[in-house]
Amino acid sequence: MKPERAIVIGAGIGGLVSALELAAQGVDVLVLERAAQPGGKMRQVEVGGALMDAGPTVFTMRWVFEELFEAVGTRLSDHVNLQPVSVLARHAWSENERLDLFADVQRSAAAIGEFAGAVASRGYLDFCARAQRIYRTLEVPFLRGARPSPWSLASRVGLRGLPDLMRIAPLSTLWSELGKHFADPRLRQLFGRYATYCGSSPFMAPATLMLVAHVEQDGVWQVEGGMHRVAATLARLAQERGASIRYRAHVDAILTSAGRVSGVRLVGGEELPAQAIVFNGDVAALASGRLGSAVAAGAAPVAEARRSLSALTLNLLAPTSGFPLARHSVFFSNDYRREFDDIFQHARLPSSPTVYVCAQDRFDAGDAAPAGPERLLCIVNAPANGDAGSFTREEINTCEAHIFRTFEHCGLQVTHTPAHKVTTTPRDFERLFPASGGALYGQASHGWVASFSRPGSRSRVPGLYLAGGSTHPGPGVPMAALSGRQAAASLLADRAVARSSARPSTRPSPPAATPGGTSTP
Repeated sequence: MKPERAIVIGAGIGGLVSALELAAQGVDVLVLERAAQPGGKMRQVEVGGALMDAGPTVFTMRWVFEELFEAVGTRLSDHVNLQPVSVLARHAWSENERLDLFADVQRSAAAIGEFAGAVASRGYLDFCARAQRIYRTLEVPFLRGARPSPWSLASRVGLRGLPDLMRIAPLSTLWSELGKHFADPRLRQLFGRYATYCGSSPFMAPATLMLVAHVEQDGVWQVEGGMHRVAATLARLAQERGASIRYRAHVDAILTSAGRVSGVRLVGGEELPAQAIVFNGDVAALASGRLGSAVAAGAAPVAEARRSLSALTLNLLAPTSGFPLARHSVFFSNDYRREFDDIFQHARLPSSPTVYVCAQDRFDAGDAAPAGPERLLCIVNAPANGDAGSFTREEINTCEAHIFRTFEHCGLQVTHTPAHKVTTTPRDFERLFPASGGALYGQASHGWVASFSRPGSRSRVPGLYLAGGSTHPGPGVPMAALSGRQAAASLLADRAVARSSARPSTRPSPPAATPGGTSTP
């Protein structure tokens, strides 16, 4: 007989991982998802009859999913076909300035040497060694651990690990530390972009984000069928292990009784009881009261000034020519600081944007352009002000014009038409992920304290657990998966403690005298 029900709100990666692990442990799990498909930010859109990814495009930290699949009695390779890419990304500043980064560090060093000289090549190798040290210092105590504080992190690394902890330069910005490795401003710009992986500015994010370089060098994979295949696979496995998933189920409120969660109410009035709830939405939705005043204290509010980046994205089905696109290509702006000032200081779309392009019909850098139109996802960083009002049609058109001008400056021609284009703005992301303002990564990682400000898996409301990119250990597909695992582990541990305390003692009683001179244990 299954235990009491647990409800998971949101079929994003964190929620799906929690549901899968709980169901595998025999818990009665119901997943409620307001969209028509699983994935959350790992979503698909249809353009001109073609489906394409419209969210995350890079699969890294494969070990996270291998450990998850093993924990639920199967293997990742039995369900998802992953192919390692040799070219991490192709970068361009103009038609004559291009640089590929490779999964092989020595190939990248050689390419950087040809691009910017021998000193830059040596600086890159020093940078890689430092990124590896940072990652190894933080993997177990921070990435794998429950939500740490600065003091608990120091305690976890121990006395021997304290020197390494100090060398990760948490009080320095990523931009300033990159200057110690790269004199060429283009290389600082390239590696400064790692801050945007967690929705932050390289001019305000801590130097610890150098660890992203090691994560990429440890392996980037292409998922056969697109990234959405990962979400669909997790949903299927959760159902096979007993979880139920209801799509187009919009949760209006989380209900409480006697100070702990007791269920949810859907839009329309239907109430569903539960003894535990995993919330896999943006924690700002809790703090703002979107799920009811009874659970508003479940997470601390996120001030607008602390929100991470949003984005303006274009999903295109269009023929291309000129620039040889790789699977992942980046076209840099000519004024990086101005780009982030526009976003974080002035809350406007950047006038000189950096544009990331995922060419979803290409595998690696050597692939020829497909015959006819190809599927492209173009992403520009934007302010997370989607709840404060919409950008005007003129502002959006101007930003799109900047995108295609940036392409042309680097030698790429994209022949697009309105009928084969889907534009998503911060306002659209706010509608998809309420109370976030369109922020795609929770709060920005600005300053050394920010990494310790994300809530952990246990909320302030008994029975309410948190998962997703706005919680510890942070945004990104593998991080969200780790948060889902931590939420499931916390729920199971708390349930075991509650049962243990409620169970009558089974320890032997001391001997007691009975009539007749015999004793019973």
